[in-house]
Amino acid sequence: MENIVQFKVTGKYALFTDPLTKIGGEKFSYQIPTYEGLKGILSSVYWKPTIVWIIDKVRVMKPITTQTRSAKPLNYGGIYPSAKNPDVKKEEPFNSLAIYTYLSDVEYQVQARFDWNYKREDLTKDRNENKHYFIAKRMIERGGRRDIFLGSRECQGYVEECKFGEGEGFYDNYPGEISFGLMFHGFDYPDELGKDEFHARFWQPKMNKGVVEFIRPEQCTTRKFVRDMKPNPPATVGFEEEGLLEGYEERSV
Repeated sequence: MENIVQFKVTGKYALFTDPLTKIGGEKFSYQIPTYEGLKGILSSVYWKPTIVWIIDKVRVMKPITTQTRSAKPLNYGGIYPSAKNPDVKKEEPFNSLAIYTYLSDVEYQVQARFDWNYKREDLTKDRNENKHYFIAKRMIERGGRRDIFLGSRECQGYVEECKFGEGEGFYDNYPGEISFGLMFHGFDYPDELGKDEFHARFWQPKMNKGVVEFIRPEQCTTRKFVRDMKPNPPATVGFEEEGLLEGYEERSV
C-alpha cells in the first residue's frame, strides 16, 4: 500500500525517555524521537484498531539542545512518618525532588504509512484503504483528533501538514553519520503481536543529514519480554453505523 502521510510536529519541550534513567526517578530524554513516540503522536492524530501505523523516517529540523527542569514526582515506595501523625510510620506516597532533562524547541518532519492489523480478523470489513487514508489526511490538516504530546504528558505538541524534505534543516550539510547507540524502538502489544505477551524492542539508529530512517518492528533483533498481557479489544462504538458490527461480539469474547 502507498498510503503515505507526511506532517510536521513542533513543541517547546520533548521528553522521549531513556528507560535507564527511570530507575532513579530522574528522567533524561533521548536525543531523537523514538519510533513508539512518533507512532503515539500519529495515533493521537487518527487511529482505528483496523490499522497499524508504520513510521518510515523522521527529519530533525532544529539543533538538538537540552534543558533541565526541576520536578516533584510522587514516590510510592518506602516507610515514612505519617503526615498526620509523625509518631506513626506507614507507607504512603510523598513528593520527592528530581531533575528532568528535556529536549527544547523541537521540530520534526515525519513520513509514515499504515498497514492492516491482520491479527484483527473481526475487522476485515473495515479494510478500506481510501477511507482511512483520506480521514488521516484531514485529521493532519486539522491538527489531530486528540491532544498531541511529545513523549510525555507535560510536553504539548502541534501537528500540521507539510511535505517531507521541504525547508532548510540544521543538519542538512552535516558530514557523515551520527550514531546514537542502543536505543528503545517500541513496544509489541498483544493485539499486534498475536500472542498474550508484551515485549520491548531496541535498535541502533543512525542519522544522516538530519534524517533517521526507521526499521520495521519485525526487523528489530533485540527484544525484552516484559510481562504476560491479554489484548483488550476496544469498544464497538461507531462500528454499527459502518456495518462492521456483524460477528464482532462473538470473535472478541
